Amino acid sequence: MILRSTIDRVFDTAKVEEVIGDFVQLKKAGSNFKGLSPFSEEKTPSFMVSPVKQIWKDFSTGKGGTVVSFLMEHEHFTYPEAIRYLAKKYNITVEETIQSDAQKEAASERESMYLVSEFANSHFQKTLYTSSEGKSIALTYFNERGFKDDYIKKFQLGFSSDDWSDLTDYALKKGYNIDYLEKTGLTIVKNEKKFDRFRGRVIFPIHSMSGRVLGFGGRILTNDSKSAKYLNSPESEIYHKSKVLYGIFFSKQSIAKENNCFLVEGYTDVIQFHQLGITNVVSSSGTALTIEQIRLINRLTKNITVLFDGDEAGVRASLRGIDLILEQGMNVKICSFPTGEDPDSFAKKSTPNDLRNYLNENSKDFISFKASLLHKENLSDPNKRSELIREIIISISKIDDQIKQEVYVQECSKIMGLSEDVLFASLAQILNNTKSELKKSSLSDSKIFEVLKSEYSKKEVNIQYELEQKIIEILLLYGSKLEDFEDLILKENELGELDLEPVTQKTKVFEKIYLDLQEDEMQFSNSDFKTIYYLIIDYLNQHEKFQIDLFMNNIDPELVPFVTSILMDDERYRLHNWEKNNIYPKPKDLKISQLVSETILSLRCFLIDKKVTEFKKVTQNKSDDNTEILEDVLNYSNLKRLLSRKLNRVL
Repeated sequence: MILRSTIDRVFDTAKVEEVIGDFVQLKKAGSNFKGLSPFSEEKTPSFMVSPVKQIWKDFSTGKGGTVVSFLMEHEHFTYPEAIRYLAKKYNITVEETIQSDAQKEAASERESMYLVSEFANSHFQKTLYTSSEGKSIALTYFNERGFKDDYIKKFQLGFSSDDWSDLTDYALKKGYNIDYLEKTGLTIVKNEKKFDRFRGRVIFPIHSMSGRVLGFGGRILTNDSKSAKYLNSPESEIYHKSKVLYGIFFSKQSIAKENNCFLVEGYTDVIQFHQLGITNVVSSSGTALTIEQIRLINRLTKNITVLFDGDEAGVRASLRGIDLILEQGMNVKICSFPTGEDPDSFAKKSTPNDLRNYLNENSKDFISFKASLLHKENLSDPNKRSELIREIIISISKIDDQIKQEVYVQECSKIMGLSEDVLFASLAQILNNTKSELKKSSLSDSKIFEVLKSEYSKKEVNIQYELEQKIIEILLLYGSKLEDFEDLILKENELGELDLEPVTQKTKVFEKIYLDLQEDEMQFSNSDFKTIYYLIIDYLNQHEKFQIDLFMNNIDPELVPFVTSILMDDERYRLHNWEKNNIYPKPKDLKISQLVSETILSLRCFLIDKKVTEFKKVTQNKSDDNTEILEDVLNYSNLKRLLSRKLNRVL
């Protein structure tokens, strides 16, 4: 178990904007940062990070919390895994108590699979440099591919011995469970036989965005026609081929910085580009591009440049994934290499400047590239010509931006020699057909309106919930602040009537709220609010200043998203750039004392109404004398009238 002192140091050192910035492209928004949600498909930013509060909030999904909870949500880490990841990032030594056998056995299956994968990765690297096979065959292969030793180590390349069960035997000897070796695909089990999946292959480990080893790719070094040239880890609890991109761990910061991602097909393409200083590159690992892979890139940049081999058939096959990129609202460029060349071979022959210049000069807008390519292929055949034009228009229809659509139609018109009117008519037809299909599979507009209207009419505002939440929000934001509060004290005037006399005193916000609630014996109806309320009061009684990150570090993790929602709700308006439209929301802390007083008074009035309603129900059910109850109702009504004067509004 990790010591509390280590956890506290991690929270004190880690910066939420730095950590999340490794996974999401963030842009400055006032004192905060905003970006696209990494948890949902969206084109307008709804993800907010607060460096001051050291928390984050995703308004599209409702998720939120601290830097640790982000890693737990995004990378599916356990709490200890997230702490260890941050400790490694910030060079903090992890101190922990010795685990018992029972605690070791309680480790999750997922974590066990990660541990097995990390062990295998280390073993493959060691085998590459220490075994005679590794040094004479595998290293020679890497050197012939042009890989320098420091990049072999950077990408953690390795070698799996040609022995049938070298890794399996060594792992079992070290105490690793055969079940996890099999589940990760490292070992193949057939009856009583156990043998290595990747034997006799050079190894390319595949990392998650956070750097964890998810699986492996292995290339055979012999000319065995019965064996696949490339072999990947099978699908498992930790490895889903369609959801990962090779090299993203090593390239993520460069992608965000350059605001562009080069997309290639193979492992070697990525490594060669890195050696020439072009580090904003990832590989789809030879698979058809998927939406999940596109979304990984979309978290870092809106711009993708797809790099194709010079082979025409390869270009054709790869073009099919482009529509998926356009549907995600991303900008696409394409760069193809000369016939017979691929990114790996071309980079090997180039200097860093040569490669960079080639990419800059030959990267074309996707629509222009596709139109010119297909135009050349099918220039003489009218049927094929009409098919390719329709194919281009279908791609344009995937773009959500109407201005972009028009620009692309104009470009296509120039290349294909057709009038813009015809192309726009074709585009409109495709869009209408798409809408018709959507309508068939959904409710009509009028029906949707009726459903929404019905649901809205059912929804009632829980006033007490809203007021209790507001009290928690005030405590979190302003609890330790010293403010001047004006109280109206009930006193008898010369005529013997109750009246309100103003008295001003300087008090901390949390003390004012606590005393007012105690005075009226008011209790929170919501159990979560009640728990958080006493935690805040206890914290503020022990600390001079309220530190949100320290407070959240010491509460139940299940309450963290709840607290974050309250804290970040007042930041929601910053997502919409209202200032650009000369709309300036009023800061909430201009009159804190007024906000506190009005909230407490409003809660008092609500509870009075609730009490009066209860009294009325009692009188309806009783046939005897109700004089005493009616007097209580009158007293409460008089008190409410006095409170309404204090609030300056009719209640």
